[in-house]
Amino acid sequence: MKFYNLKTRSHVEVPDSDMQKKKMVRKTKNGTQTRYALVANHQGSKLFKFVSEADYKAANCKEVS
Repeated sequence: MKFYNLKTRSHVEVPDSDMQKKKMVRKTKNGTQTRYALVANHQGSKLFKFVSEADYKAANCKEVS
């Protein structure tokens, strides 16, 4: 999957075996907000890619808290 590395300002290709998925929930004054992300480590940089709930559920990788 393609991630954007903010440190090098370039797109990098990360294999599916190096990805993990993470669900982030926070409280706001209007209720709760849930964000879905794919996380990867690439050359010492932690990369995040925010995705939709459907893509999150379809991702075939380990879930972290």
